[in-house]
Amino acid sequence: MTIDPTIHAQRRAHLLEKMQRGIAIIPTAPEVPRNGDTHYGYRYDSNFYYLSGFVEPEAVLVLVASQDEQSQPQSILFCREKNPEREVWDGYCVGPDAAKEQFGFDATYSIAQLDEKLAELMGNQPALFYPLGFDAAWDQRILKLRGAVQAKVRSGIRAPDEIRDVRALLNEMRLFKDAHELDIMRRAAAISTQAHRRAMQFTRPGQFEYQVEAELLHEFCRHGARHPAYTSIVAGGANACVLHYVGNDAMLKDGDLLLIDAGCELDGYASDITRSYPVNGRFSAAQKDVYEIVLAAQAAAIAAAQPGDTWDVPHDAALRVLAQGFIDLKLCQGSVDAVLESESYKRFYMHRTGHWLGMDVHDVGDYKIGADWRKLQPGMVLTVEPGCYIRPADDVPPALWSIGIRIEDDVAITAQGNEVLSAAAPKTVAEIEALMK
Repeated sequence: MTIDPTIHAQRRAHLLEKMQRGIAIIPTAPEVPRNGDTHYGYRYDSNFYYLSGFVEPEAVLVLVASQDEQSQPQSILFCREKNPEREVWDGYCVGPDAAKEQFGFDATYSIAQLDEKLAELMGNQPALFYPLGFDAAWDQRILKLRGAVQAKVRSGIRAPDEIRDVRALLNEMRLFKDAHELDIMRRAAAISTQAHRRAMQFTRPGQFEYQVEAELLHEFCRHGARHPAYTSIVAGGANACVLHYVGNDAMLKDGDLLLIDAGCELDGYASDITRSYPVNGRFSAAQKDVYEIVLAAQAAAIAAAQPGDTWDVPHDAALRVLAQGFIDLKLCQGSVDAVLESESYKRFYMHRTGHWLGMDVHDVGDYKIGADWRKLQPGMVLTVEPGCYIRPADDVPPALWSIGIRIEDDVAITAQGNEVLSAAAPKTVAEIEALMK
């Protein structure tokens, strides 16, 4: 992971400008125990990393806005102190001195000094910006520190009167990706595309879902994406009708479809791709009929993801195609408008067509401004992922039973239209069958 400190410094300056006044306190994520003496692989808090570029645990970022023309805004990092003995066991630690130079902070301190310094820095600040509800223990700690500052009121020191959730500002910043972020997301999508291709070429009847998952993880890792962005869904047959299936332990059967929803994380940014294909490499007639409907719905949604259109337009475009398809398959009855109005389609398609994508796989950012769906703008990145999930039932043709299909791509909104970051991942029937052959 290559860090450009100027990028993170610019983000901190932008946040300070949006704050206008007060102090922001942004902790990174805690380490989480896995069992008696080991932890889960560490992953920093996205907001903290977005502003700092710092990846070690036990760290806190503090931003202090200038209160007048004479004072300057401050960017302060608290982190672990250098400890050569500990580094023998745990590896290199940056330490406060090197962090100041490498990451461009105005000041750095040992994390052991946090409470003492915060009690000073919070004094006479009009507002406190903090991720409320981020962590119950942190909430209590911040309130206790504020109380300690408030106790100094007779000395002429006031505690912040206003506490605001800093994520209201950060979410809007993170919603719009700059050229640097988009470049990382393109590379993440390219790696994930290679992983899906590898999985298609590997898949055969008689294998287990976890064996296919291993191929995905191998491809991620060998290209430098050490971790998936989320737990991979590798769902054969009826398992594909469970939207968040992660058991990944069933045997793949001849004649079934395999749905894979998997994407890597690269340099802190997620990719999110879903492909559905036959375990034996050939779509049956019924599978092909359903697949083509979902593929057409996705094409309609991608075409509708244009700058100036509102968030709901791609979803509505996909819905109309799916509704007509469900009517053609005898899954729903009546006109397209009637199916949409009654929401009878929700039996077979029960989720929305996408979500924001970025540092988090379900990334931050409001979908509505007030009561209205927000407009798509250049720099936004979203997924487009219509699907169809048909469980066995007396009123469902048996040929369609246990067909679960979702097709998902990562789409960046541009000034001219959109860019499908994951377009290289095979998704037409002809492309998939040719690759698997």
